[in-house]
Amino acid sequence: MSTMIDIRRLQTVNELARAGATTVADNLSQLTGVETEMQITKINVIDVEDLGAHLGDQKQVGVNVPLQEQPYGSVLVLFDDESARRVASTMMGGIESSGGGYSDMERSAIREVGNIMTSGFIDGWANVLGRTIDISTPQLIRADGHEIADHCVDPGEHEIAMVFDATLHAPDADVEAKIYSFPDVEEFVAMINDI
Repeated sequence: MSTMIDIRRLQTVNELARAGATTVADNLSQLTGVETEMQITKINVIDVEDLGAHLGDQKQVGVNVPLQEQPYGSVLVLFDDESARRVASTMMGGIESSGGGYSDMERSAIREVGNIMTSGFIDGWANVLGRTIDISTPQLIRADGHEIADHCVDPGEHEIAMVFDATLHAPDADVEAKIYSFPDVEEFVAMINDI
């Protein structure tokens, strides 16, 4: 199977990103009752071998969700600590963290928002593709870049990571996040080229 995408199909990747961002914002608005917008500011493709270096040495907080259907792989939402704490505080009605590690409530709030973001992003893709994409249980992780890469990517199974830089806009709570997709390349290319 070819792993070449027709250059004219790259617009479809942008369409997937826009649809995913819209679905995420709608889902978060419904959950929190606060009008939320999500903007994808940049899309990149990187080699998974470079992922650990790309993510860096700082500890970050992420929610990884495996995909059970085409394009398979997983989707990871990643926050720096400041954004993760802002997400948790917003979800907990403005309760501020005491610093240090994350409480059970904070971890639960971050996992829930990460799940909403990843499932919303994937639902947006599914809507564009006219199909369903089942997901598995979200996994919360706080680690440096190399540990995150080791946890989220199966060596030899994933060649690329698609990186979607995103900003969530809500009153008094803008949050920076990166959404990483680690698709099975052949399945992803077939899916895009079939549209």
